[in-house]
Amino acid sequence: GYKFFFFTLSPRLEFGETDFVALCDTLRVSDIVRANAWKTYEKVSSADGTLVGYSEKKKDMWGICIFIAAVDLDEMTFTFTELLKSIGMSVCTCFRLLREMDVNMDTISTKVDSNVSRLNKKYDVLSALYHKFERTSAELSFPLVLKTSWITFLLAKGKVLQMEDDLVISFQLLLCVLDYFIKLSPPAMLKEPYKSHVSAMSINGSTRAPRRGQNRSTRTSKQTETDTKVIEVLCKEYGCNLDEVKNVYFTSFIPFLNSVGIVTSNGLPEVEDLSRQYEELYLKNKDIDARLFLDNDETLQRNHIECTSLGAWAAMNTIQQLMMILNSASDKPSDNLISYFNNCTVNPKENILARVENLGNIFKEKFAEAVGQGCAEIGSQRYKLGVRLYYRLMESMLKSEEERLSVHNFSKLLNNNIFHTSLLACAVEVVMATYGSKLNTETDLSFPWILNVLDLKAFDFYKVIESFIKAEPSLTREMIKHLERCEHRIMESLAWQSDSSLFDLIKQSKEREGQVDQPEPTCTLNFPLQHNHTAADLYLSPVRSPKKKGSTASLNPTPIIDAQPVLAPQTQKPQKSTSLSLFYKKVYRLAYLRLNTLCLRLLFDHPELEHLIWTLFQHTLQNEYELMKDRHLDQIMMCSMYGICKVKNVDLRFKIIVTAYKELTNTNQETFKRVLIREGQYDSIIVFYNLVFMQKLKTNILQYASNRPPTLSPIPHIPRSPYKFSNSPLRVPAGNNIYISPLKSPYKFSEGMLSPTKMTPRSRILVSIGESFGTSEKFQKINQMVGSSDRQLKRSAEVSTAPKPLKRLRFDIEGQDEADGSKHLPGESKFQQKLAEMSKYCLL
Repeated sequence: GYKFFFFTLSPRLEFGETDFVALCDTLRVSDIVRANAWKTYEKVSSADGTLVGYSEKKKDMWGICIFIAAVDLDEMTFTFTELLKSIGMSVCTCFRLLREMDVNMDTISTKVDSNVSRLNKKYDVLSALYHKFERTSAELSFPLVLKTSWITFLLAKGKVLQMEDDLVISFQLLLCVLDYFIKLSPPAMLKEPYKSHVSAMSINGSTRAPRRGQNRSTRTSKQTETDTKVIEVLCKEYGCNLDEVKNVYFTSFIPFLNSVGIVTSNGLPEVEDLSRQYEELYLKNKDIDARLFLDNDETLQRNHIECTSLGAWAAMNTIQQLMMILNSASDKPSDNLISYFNNCTVNPKENILARVENLGNIFKEKFAEAVGQGCAEIGSQRYKLGVRLYYRLMESMLKSEEERLSVHNFSKLLNNNIFHTSLLACAVEVVMATYGSKLNTETDLSFPWILNVLDLKAFDFYKVIESFIKAEPSLTREMIKHLERCEHRIMESLAWQSDSSLFDLIKQSKEREGQVDQPEPTCTLNFPLQHNHTAADLYLSPVRSPKKKGSTASLNPTPIIDAQPVLAPQTQKPQKSTSLSLFYKKVYRLAYLRLNTLCLRLLFDHPELEHLIWTLFQHTLQNEYELMKDRHLDQIMMCSMYGICKVKNVDLRFKIIVTAYKELTNTNQETFKRVLIREGQYDSIIVFYNLVFMQKLKTNILQYASNRPPTLSPIPHIPRSPYKFSNSPLRVPAGNNIYISPLKSPYKFSEGMLSPTKMTPRSRILVSIGESFGTSEKFQKINQMVGSSDRQLKRSAEVSTAPKPLKRLRFDIEGQDEADGSKHLPGESKFQQKLAEMSKYCLL
């Protein structure tokens, strides 16, 4: 039995720990999973104050540790729902506990983290869908119909969709299921407007259940082609695209009905048969039994304290806004675009149309591979929306260039394949992100998926982003922020992949005669970043406009003019690349912003070190850029911080650095756990620092300890984001919800934008400075809120410390980092600055 295992596992086990063995028996786990789970539990329970409030809840911790061990060892002998049932825990509590363990103990591997993210996304989708199902199923008042329709949907979702966390397609499939069951229901059971539509269909005899032997496919197709009133009502109620839902019905739902061989009883599918088929899927996936939503099961209850609200359905507005932008657009070039094409020396029309068609076929194929073959047409529809946006943006860009340059011939730009592929990719990415933004989580189709599909390099894609945003003023805040995040990801790592054209540009910049080895002079760092460049400047640089008699060459390239190039003598030095120069300027600013954030948190007592760290950081990006190849910007940042602190005898260890780093936005633990050491070999950031970074920069780092340290690099001028959100409220950081926002114009739905004013919760106070709004009580309440926030800040500041170091780090290697014992450094908040700004508007 387990006696041998019990005593071998730990001689210090108390008698009560036999409950751990019993839990393992219940979940049918192997001995190796038991052993690993117990080791994890011992590590967690031995840490002081690791998980507040859970030290006494041993069974909860055992269950979590068993789950971690089973996932790491690929030995899942139980489903996620079985685990939750066995320890009496809700899914939200489980996810929270797993996150806490990762932050405090670093016990969660990337494999477990990925598994948990998948489960979390699936739960969020299912929870949101069931919430909508409950609302709509009020039309299906008969309990059996409600149960049967939900299980039918779960089975269809599992059979049809390969990527089950696609909320939009899942919801469209749910509408198909509801349409199917509403039509099967007796009219007397329904409410208006469904009752009238189904009654009319019953008179025509189109809703009768099929007799055995009758061809279901023929009957369903005929029925759906003629009776679309129900699905039209459903689509209108939830703001869904009718054509897309019809497509899901014909290409996915009808084939599903034909494939599962549903047996009907009294006109309805037999629920036991559906439930049995669904259970096979659930046991195979070993995840969440979504049938339990019907029972309001406690394991699936959403705790509002522990689980944040999805906001999934409010985001449906983003799709509606995108559709409003594109409703008037065409998926063919407009007459204005045709005129631009005709004005070119080489007419690009045929190549453009062929490219759009060829890339569309590739996109449709890759989309179907990712989501499911039954969803291929959905991919086509989303691609067509992207094409509409692509032509719309192309026309806008050309019109802007025409006004700027007073020229009509854009042959060079319009015959540039990379420009077109990048612009099309950006348009499609906006569509994909809009449809996939419901959960604000990454999916299989998230960026940079589109780059792989269209075989486009990240650096080339980056060139079009800013011009894209400038050319389309109707883009929503969510769309703009997504593109800005894509730009940041490119600057952080994607552009630095070994096959990137970026490295060729850098090498070319080195070859310029008489130029220092630097892609962008440091003397320009403290200048404001200019945003007067265009896509043409970036895609066709370096090019110099031809000289005219009596004039000199333009300092700013105008490469889109189709003039014959001037034959330069061989001694002429290569031109400076506009795209490379701008890229480095943006990288420097992003890098410094990251560094500044980390220094404020970790080096508050040593502000003088920030400039030194920045100088080393900037020197590495400029002169040792090969270190960035297949690596991440933040890896160089953390190594620079550690190196300067080391040489300056400031006790700041990697454990502290990575703990603070994990709390920054948009970070991933793989950034410091998996760093390229040499080709094909990866290890922790500590190993990278010792074996690569330090070896390359040792001489430079040691100079900072000498009497003649390197000249300090200028601090970059940090402007506000060029992608302005004029209607975005600015939150004042504190315990209360206080926002400052520009005065908003009256809400106009015709403009296609939703005013944030309309979305202000009623419980909050909306004050427009400079306008009369009634009594002074509102200002008095603001003063009270600000005052209480100030007191709260002061109390928290008294005990504020730098982040507590991780107790154990998987990547720690004996002897490669200092022993524990560094002092805690106080953090810093900028609330006082915000408070000063707020005080201008508060009446005392």
